[in-house]
Amino acid sequence: MTAPRFVFPLFLVGSIILSAGPLFVRLADVGAVQSAFWRLAIGAPMLFLLVRAVEGRFPSLPKGSALVWLLLGGFFFAADLGSWHLGIERTTLANSTLLANATAFLFPVWGYLVVRRWPTPFAAIALLLAAVGILTLAGDSASVSPTNLRGDLFCLLAAVFYTGYLIVMNRARAGLSALSALGFATTAGALFLLPAALIADGNFWPQDWTPLLLLALTSQVAGQGLVIYALPHLPPLASGLGLLVQPLFSSLLGFLWFAEILTTVDVVGMALIFVAILLVRRPGTVSASVETRVPPSLGGAQAPDR
Repeated sequence: MTAPRFVFPLFLVGSIILSAGPLFVRLADVGAVQSAFWRLAIGAPMLFLLVRAVEGRFPSLPKGSALVWLLLGGFFFAADLGSWHLGIERTTLANSTLLANATAFLFPVWGYLVVRRWPTPFAAIALLLAAVGILTLAGDSASVSPTNLRGDLFCLLAAVFYTGYLIVMNRARAGLSALSALGFATTAGALFLLPAALIADGNFWPQDWTPLLLLALTSQVAGQGLVIYALPHLPPLASGLGLLVQPLFSSLLGFLWFAEILTTVDVVGMALIFVAILLVRRPGTVSASVETRVPPSLGGAQAPDR
Protein backbone atom coordinates (compact mmCIF):
# COMPACT_ATOMS: atom_id res chain seq x y z
CA MET A 1 0.00 0.00 0.00
CA THR A 2 1.33 3.43 -0.98
CA ALA A 3 1.90 5.79 1.92
CA PRO A 4 -0.06 9.07 1.86
CA ARG A 5 1.80 12.13 0.64
CA PHE A 6 3.59 14.27 3.21
CA VAL A 7 3.30 11.53 5.86
CA PHE A 8 6.86 11.99 7.12
CA PRO A 9 6.57 15.80 7.35
CA LEU A 10 3.34 15.31 9.31
CA PHE A 11 5.16 12.92 11.66
CA LEU A 12 7.90 15.52 12.15
CA VAL A 13 5.34 18.24 12.85
CA GLY A 14 3.70 15.98 15.43
CA SER A 15 7.06 15.31 17.08
CA ILE A 16 7.90 19.02 17.16
CA ILE A 17 4.53 19.81 18.74
CA LEU A 18 5.10 17.12 21.37
CA SER A 19 8.53 18.56 22.20
CA ALA A 20 6.83 21.70 23.56
CA GLY A 21 5.02 19.74 26.30
CA PRO A 22 7.72 20.14 28.99
CA LEU A 23 7.81 23.89 28.34
CA PHE A 24 4.09 24.23 29.09
CA VAL A 25 4.54 22.16 32.27
CA ARG A 26 7.15 24.67 33.43
CA LEU A 27 5.01 27.67 32.47
CA ALA A 28 1.86 26.41 34.23
CA ASP A 29 1.12 28.11 37.57
CA VAL A 30 0.09 24.84 39.25
CA GLY A 31 2.14 22.03 40.79
CA ALA A 32 3.73 19.25 38.77
CA VAL A 33 1.17 16.59 39.71
CA GLN A 34 -1.64 19.09 39.17
CA SER A 35 -0.40 19.93 35.66
CA ALA A 36 -0.36 16.21 34.86
CA PHE A 37 -3.97 15.93 36.04
CA TRP A 38 -5.15 18.93 34.02
CA ARG A 39 -3.33 17.69 30.94
CA LEU A 40 -5.45 14.54 31.05
CA ALA A 41 -8.69 16.10 32.33
CA ILE A 42 -8.70 18.73 29.59
CA GLY A 43 -7.34 16.38 26.93
CA ALA A 44 -9.90 13.57 27.44
CA PRO A 45 -12.97 15.38 26.05
CA MET A 46 -10.86 16.78 23.20
CA LEU A 47 -9.81 13.24 22.29
CA PHE A 48 -13.38 11.92 22.29
CA LEU A 49 -14.45 14.81 20.06
CA LEU A 50 -11.57 13.92 17.73
CA VAL A 51 -12.71 10.28 17.70
CA ARG A 52 -16.23 11.47 16.84
CA ALA A 53 -14.88 13.59 13.98
CA VAL A 54 -12.60 10.87 12.59
CA GLU A 55 -14.70 7.74 13.15
CA GLY A 56 -18.19 9.23 12.96
CA ARG A 57 -19.28 8.09 16.43
CA PHE A 58 -18.26 8.14 20.06
CA PRO A 59 -16.61 4.86 21.17
CA SER A 60 -18.46 2.45 23.43
CA LEU A 61 -16.92 1.67 26.80
CA PRO A 62 -15.46 -1.87 26.77
CA LYS A 63 -16.73 -4.40 29.28
CA GLY A 64 -15.27 -7.24 31.32
CA SER A 65 -11.54 -7.87 31.25
CA ALA A 66 -10.95 -5.23 28.56
CA LEU A 67 -12.28 -2.56 30.94
CA VAL A 68 -10.02 -3.85 33.73
CA TRP A 69 -6.99 -3.65 31.43
CA LEU A 70 -7.96 -0.11 30.38
CA LEU A 71 -8.20 0.96 34.02
CA LEU A 72 -4.80 -0.58 34.69
CA GLY A 73 -3.47 1.24 31.64
CA GLY A 74 -4.88 4.48 33.04
CA PHE A 75 -3.10 3.83 36.34
CA PHE A 76 0.28 3.36 34.62
CA PHE A 77 -0.41 6.40 32.44
CA ALA A 78 -1.13 8.50 35.55
CA ALA A 79 2.00 7.25 37.33
CA ASP A 80 4.06 7.92 34.21
CA LEU A 81 2.87 11.52 33.80
CA GLY A 82 3.04 12.30 37.51
CA SER A 83 6.66 11.14 37.65
CA TRP A 84 7.59 12.82 34.38
CA HIS A 85 6.13 16.21 35.34
CA LEU A 86 7.98 16.06 38.66
CA GLY A 87 11.15 15.41 36.69
CA ILE A 88 10.49 18.22 34.21
CA GLU A 89 10.48 20.74 37.06
CA ARG A 90 13.83 19.48 38.40
CA THR A 91 16.06 18.86 35.39
CA THR A 92 16.68 20.37 31.96
CA LEU A 93 14.02 20.16 29.26
CA ALA A 94 16.42 18.19 27.07
CA ASN A 95 17.12 15.60 29.76
CA SER A 96 13.45 15.30 30.71
CA THR A 97 12.46 14.52 27.12
CA LEU A 98 15.33 12.18 26.37
CA LEU A 99 15.38 10.18 29.61
CA ALA A 100 11.62 9.66 29.57
CA ASN A 101 12.20 8.01 26.20
CA ALA A 102 14.21 5.25 27.86
CA THR A 103 11.05 3.26 27.13
CA ALA A 104 12.64 2.68 23.72
CA PHE A 105 15.09 0.34 25.46
CA LEU A 106 13.06 -0.92 28.42
CA PHE A 107 10.31 -2.23 26.14
CA PRO A 108 12.58 -4.49 24.06
CA VAL A 109 14.28 -5.68 27.28
CA TRP A 110 10.85 -6.77 28.49
CA GLY A 111 10.34 -8.54 25.18
CA TYR A 112 13.60 -10.43 25.58
CA LEU A 113 12.59 -11.51 29.08
CA VAL A 114 9.20 -12.74 27.87
CA VAL A 115 10.56 -14.84 25.01
CA ARG A 116 13.72 -15.74 26.97
CA ARG A 117 15.95 -14.99 24.02
CA TRP A 118 19.22 -13.07 23.96
CA PRO A 119 19.23 -9.83 21.95
CA THR A 120 20.95 -9.71 18.57
CA PRO A 121 24.46 -8.14 18.51
CA PHE A 122 23.09 -4.84 17.17
CA ALA A 123 20.42 -4.76 19.85
CA ALA A 124 22.96 -5.55 22.58
CA ILE A 125 25.17 -2.69 21.35
CA ALA A 126 22.17 -0.36 21.31
CA LEU A 127 21.20 -1.25 24.88
CA LEU A 128 24.79 -0.81 26.06
CA LEU A 129 25.09 2.60 24.37
CA ALA A 130 21.77 3.65 25.88
CA ALA A 131 22.88 2.62 29.37
CA VAL A 132 26.17 4.52 29.03
CA GLY A 133 24.37 7.57 27.64
CA ILE A 134 21.83 7.60 30.46
CA LEU A 135 24.55 7.21 33.10
CA THR A 136 26.49 10.03 31.44
CA LEU A 137 23.52 12.41 31.58
CA ALA A 138 22.69 11.41 35.17
CA GLY A 139 26.31 11.85 36.25
CA ASP A 140 26.46 15.31 34.73
CA SER A 141 23.18 16.26 36.44
CA ALA A 142 24.58 15.05 39.78
CA SER A 143 27.58 17.34 39.29
CA VAL A 144 25.20 20.29 38.86
CA SER A 145 22.98 19.66 41.89
CA PRO A 146 21.12 16.87 43.73
CA THR A 147 17.88 18.43 42.48
CA ASN A 148 18.86 17.90 38.85
CA LEU A 149 19.78 14.29 39.57
CA ARG A 150 16.41 13.71 41.25
CA GLY A 151 14.77 15.18 38.16
CA ASP A 152 16.62 12.73 35.93
CA LEU A 153 15.61 9.83 38.18
CA PHE A 154 11.96 10.90 38.11
CA CYS A 155 12.11 10.91 34.29
CA LEU A 156 13.64 7.43 34.26
CA LEU A 157 10.94 6.26 36.67
CA ALA A 158 8.38 7.69 34.24
CA ALA A 159 9.92 5.55 31.49
CA VAL A 160 9.46 2.45 33.67
CA PHE A 161 5.79 3.29 34.26
CA TYR A 162 5.30 4.03 30.56
CA THR A 163 6.75 0.65 29.66
CA GLY A 164 4.11 -0.88 31.95
CA TYR A 165 1.48 1.22 30.20
CA LEU A 166 2.51 -0.08 26.77
CA ILE A 167 2.47 -3.68 27.98
CA VAL A 168 -0.99 -3.31 29.51
CA MET A 169 -2.45 -1.41 26.56
CA ASN A 170 -1.53 -4.28 24.25
CA ARG A 171 -4.26 -6.22 26.07
CA ALA A 172 -6.60 -3.28 26.64
CA ARG A 173 -7.16 -2.35 22.99
CA ALA A 174 -9.72 -5.17 22.46
CA GLY A 175 -10.83 -3.94 19.05
CA LEU A 176 -10.68 -0.23 19.93
CA SER A 177 -8.96 2.20 17.62
CA ALA A 178 -5.76 3.82 18.85
CA LEU A 179 -7.52 7.15 19.43
CA SER A 180 -10.43 5.53 21.29
CA ALA A 181 -8.08 3.55 23.54
CA LEU A 182 -6.07 6.70 24.19
CA GLY A 183 -9.28 8.56 25.10
CA PHE A 184 -10.32 5.94 27.67
CA ALA A 185 -6.80 5.62 29.10
CA THR A 186 -6.61 9.41 29.37
CA THR A 187 -9.92 9.54 31.25
CA ALA A 188 -8.88 6.75 33.63
CA GLY A 189 -5.52 8.41 34.18
CA ALA A 190 -7.20 11.70 35.13
CA LEU A 191 -9.38 9.89 37.69
CA PHE A 192 -6.33 8.22 39.24
CA LEU A 193 -4.41 11.51 39.36
CA LEU A 194 -7.23 13.57 40.89
CA PRO A 195 -6.71 12.50 44.55
CA ALA A 196 -2.94 13.01 44.26
CA ALA A 197 -3.42 16.41 42.62
CA LEU A 198 -5.71 17.53 45.46
CA ILE A 199 -3.18 16.72 48.22
CA ALA A 200 0.18 17.30 46.48
CA ASP A 201 2.21 20.47 46.97
CA GLY A 202 1.36 23.27 44.58
CA ASN A 203 -1.74 25.06 43.39
CA PHE A 204 -4.59 22.95 42.07
CA TRP A 205 -6.60 25.70 40.36
CA PRO A 206 -4.62 27.77 37.85
CA GLN A 207 -4.82 31.53 37.57
CA ASP A 208 -3.82 31.33 33.91
CA TRP A 209 -5.35 28.44 31.96
CA THR A 210 -3.36 29.11 28.76
CA PRO A 211 -0.32 26.84 29.43
CA LEU A 212 -2.56 23.96 30.55
CA LEU A 213 -4.86 24.31 27.57
CA LEU A 214 -1.85 24.35 25.24
CA LEU A 215 -0.36 21.37 27.09
CA ALA A 216 -3.53 19.33 26.62
CA LEU A 217 -4.02 20.42 23.02
CA THR A 218 -0.43 19.73 21.98
CA SER A 219 0.63 16.74 24.09
CA GLN A 220 -2.65 14.83 24.21
CA VAL A 221 -4.39 15.77 20.96
CA ALA A 222 -2.59 17.51 18.08
CA GLY A 223 0.87 15.99 18.42
CA GLN A 224 -0.44 12.53 19.22
CA GLY A 225 -3.05 12.74 16.47
CA LEU A 226 -0.43 13.46 13.81
CA VAL A 227 1.94 10.78 15.13
CA ILE A 228 -0.78 8.13 15.32
CA TYR A 229 -1.93 8.98 11.78
CA ALA A 230 1.56 8.91 10.25
CA LEU A 231 3.18 6.09 12.19
CA PRO A 232 1.67 3.05 10.40
CA HIS A 233 2.92 4.39 7.07
CA LEU A 234 6.56 4.90 8.11
CA PRO A 235 9.49 2.46 8.12
CA PRO A 236 11.19 1.97 11.49
CA LEU A 237 14.25 4.09 10.62
CA ALA A 238 12.09 7.05 9.63
CA SER A 239 10.14 6.94 12.90
CA GLY A 240 13.42 6.60 14.80
CA LEU A 241 14.81 9.72 13.12
CA GLY A 242 11.53 11.52 13.70
CA LEU A 243 11.55 10.96 17.43
CA LEU A 244 15.05 12.49 17.67
CA VAL A 245 13.45 15.83 16.82
CA GLN A 246 11.84 16.02 20.26
CA PRO A 247 14.89 16.34 22.54
CA LEU A 248 16.55 18.65 20.03
CA PHE A 249 13.62 21.07 20.04
CA SER A 250 13.22 20.69 23.81
CA SER A 251 16.87 21.72 24.13
CA LEU A 252 16.22 24.77 21.98
CA LEU A 253 13.15 25.74 24.03
CA GLY A 254 15.09 25.24 27.26
CA PHE A 255 17.81 27.57 25.99
CA LEU A 256 15.39 30.26 24.77
CA TRP A 257 13.09 30.31 27.83
CA PHE A 258 15.34 29.25 30.70
CA ALA A 259 18.90 29.78 29.40
CA GLU A 260 19.64 26.06 29.75
CA ILE A 261 22.97 25.33 28.04
CA LEU A 262 24.09 21.82 27.17
CA THR A 263 27.57 20.91 28.36
CA THR A 264 29.99 18.80 26.35
CA VAL A 265 29.19 15.84 28.60
CA ASP A 266 25.46 16.36 27.91
CA VAL A 267 26.07 16.34 24.17
CA VAL A 268 28.12 13.12 24.42
CA GLY A 269 25.43 11.41 26.49
CA MET A 270 22.67 12.52 24.13
CA ALA A 271 24.68 11.40 21.10
CA LEU A 272 25.10 7.92 22.59
CA ILE A 273 21.36 7.65 23.20
CA PHE A 274 20.57 8.97 19.70
CA VAL A 275 22.78 6.27 18.14
CA ALA A 276 21.18 3.65 20.38
CA ILE A 277 17.67 4.70 19.29
CA LEU A 278 18.62 4.49 15.63
CA LEU A 279 20.12 1.03 16.17
CA VAL A 280 16.99 -0.16 18.00
CA ARG A 281 14.82 1.09 15.16
CA ARG A 282 17.06 -0.53 12.49
CA PRO A 283 15.13 -3.32 10.72
CA GLY A 284 16.39 -6.69 11.88
CA THR A 285 18.09 -5.34 15.00
CA VAL A 286 15.80 -7.38 17.23
CA SER A 287 14.61 -10.89 16.56
CA ALA A 288 11.22 -11.29 14.88
CA SER A 289 9.45 -12.51 18.01
CA VAL A 290 10.74 -9.57 20.03
CA GLU A 291 10.39 -6.98 17.28
CA THR A 292 6.60 -7.09 17.47
CA ARG A 293 6.85 -5.88 21.07
CA VAL A 294 9.09 -2.87 20.37
CA PRO A 295 7.12 0.41 20.46
CA PRO A 296 7.22 2.07 17.02
CA SER A 297 7.92 5.56 18.27
CA LEU A 298 8.38 7.56 21.40
CA GLY A 299 6.10 10.56 20.82
CA GLY A 300 6.15 12.69 25.31
CA ALA A 301 7.89 11.07 27.40
CA GLN A 302 7.05 8.83 24.04
CA ALA A 303 5.26 5.97 22.03
CA PRO A 304 2.24 7.08 20.02
CA ASP A 305 -0.11 6.89 23.00
CA ARG A 306 1.86 9.33 25.07
